[in-house]
This record gives sequence, structure tokens and C-alpha cells, in this order.
Amino acid sequence: MTDNDRISDDALEALFETARARPPQVPEALMARVTADALSHVPRKAGWNWLAAIGGLPALGGLVTATCVGFWIGVAPPAGLPDLAGEVIGEAVVTAEEDAVPELDGFGWDLGEG
Repeated sequence: MTDNDRISDDALEALFETARARPPQVPEALMARVTADALSHVPRKAGWNWLAAIGGLPALGGLVTATCVGFWIGVAPPAGLPDLAGEVIGEAVVTAEEDAVPELDGFGWDLGEG
């Protein structure tokens, strides 16, 4: 296409003005039918169902399990995890398992081989 084949901006703007002057009209009967059809697809439940909002019984089971495990780990952490509650409040908690764990640095490994 060359520049001669293109519609000028003024001509295009005139076409837009003509289209704006006569906007398409939707018949009222059609709008009423579309609105009635849309409203027929909206579920009508009384109240708010919190169980359905979180995903149903499988999601509730997952939330309960995660809560129980998190509480359990928080109250009695395994030996490999630090006591986060003690660290937050500033207590130095030393258990017997921590004393038995050797320090893993690079020194002394050659002595352990014989």
C-alpha cells in the first residue's frame, strides 16, 4: 500500500464522527431477555457458606492437618530444628542432642580416618 491509498486522518475522523452521531440501539425486549437469562444463571443461596468458600471438606482437612502439625512442631520441635520460641525471647536452650552432635568443620577429618 502506498501513501496515496491510505485514508487521511481527517477522512477517518469524519467516519468516526458519523458513527458517533448514530450509535446502535439495542431493542428493549432483547435487553430484557438477556438480563432475565443472566439472572437465571446466578445461584440463589441464603447466607454465606464458609465451608464452600475455602474449598470444601478436602481443604478443611488440609487446614486442620497443617494447623496440628504446626502446633506440634512449635511445642515440641524435633532435635534437628532450633527452638525458635527460645531464640525469640532470648533464652539459650541447650539440649543433650546438641552436645552430642560433632561440629562439622574441615579440621579433624583426617584424624578420624585412621
